[in-house]
Amino acid sequence: MSFNTFGHMFRVTTWGESHGAALGCVVDGCPPGIFFTQGDIQAELDRRKPGQSKYTTRRREADAVRILSGVMPEGKGYITTGTPVAMMIENTDQRSKDYGDIARQYRPGHADYAYDVKYGVRDYRGGGRSSAPRVAAGVLARKIVPGLQVRGAVVAIGEHEIDRSRWDWDEVGRNPFFCPDSAMVDIFARSLDEIRKAGSSIGAVVEIVAENVPAGLGAPVYGKLDQDIASLLMSVNAVKGVEIGDGFAAARLRGEENADEMRVDDKGEPVFLSNHAGGILGGIATGQPVIARFAVKPTSSILVPRRSIDADHHEVDVVTRGRHDPCVGIRAVPVGEAMVACAVADHFLRHRGQTGRV
Repeated sequence: MSFNTFGHMFRVTTWGESHGAALGCVVDGCPPGIFFTQGDIQAELDRRKPGQSKYTTRRREADAVRILSGVMPEGKGYITTGTPVAMMIENTDQRSKDYGDIARQYRPGHADYAYDVKYGVRDYRGGGRSSAPRVAAGVLARKIVPGLQVRGAVVAIGEHEIDRSRWDWDEVGRNPFFCPDSAMVDIFARSLDEIRKAGSSIGAVVEIVAENVPAGLGAPVYGKLDQDIASLLMSVNAVKGVEIGDGFAAARLRGEENADEMRVDDKGEPVFLSNHAGGILGGIATGQPVIARFAVKPTSSILVPRRSIDADHHEVDVVTRGRHDPCVGIRAVPVGEAMVACAVADHFLRHRGQTGRV
């Protein structure tokens, strides 16, 4: 088993390493006739790529995508043919020498030790597979489901949380934090400046909202939509927790508070009066916005000395030099969006295959 593929009908395989020559993905199961442009892919990769502000790693990668297969030219873009779509992103700014001092040391909080125990060898130069190929696959996923809109935002950095009454989606694209609350931008900036200058790092919480998800997607028990969303979000590096809708807060509610009551609108259509369930009940989409949040831990590669051991089991103090994110959760926003989009697209195709309708 290689464990490099996810999805059932919309299947994505990723390959490559962040310090290798290139990385990429193969998307199998993408229906034929899906139109997209290289600019569609590049725009999303540009939102995720490093080196865009002092609050992310200073590594400079163009993250320029090359589309290798599964398409035909169509106007100013491409149209999918139904065969596997392969995309590649070359690495151009690796500095592997930055990691020479820790080649045999295990960074506390990092997967160094776990990798070594499992495989007997580890690539000490970085965290392994970059998330850029997932973002590329997410662009295709969005185009499979008619009208699907998937957006994300950082709702907390460390102990600082946004005020939801000030939520503004337009603000997300105007600041380096993907923050929907303009009043929190300066607070996030000051906090991260302190963290960065101290050579440390901090965690974050990201919220993803998927709108126009067709009611009926998902299946009870082993094919739940929220189950697969949680699985894909947990697969993102540094993610340590996922919740759907009210999530853990639902445990503090009474039944009458948590229940999403229903009525009928003036067109005779059912409407929900709240969305504590995050748009999914019994593993099946209700037609409301699907809401998921995930917690991203602090970056493990920091300048603050931490106690650990090396490969020979000698006790050492580890200091990681090089270029690292003081808050990796910031760049996780487009990755989380892509994962939710891929889950929805996969269930859209599975639902169509099982029921013959959408």
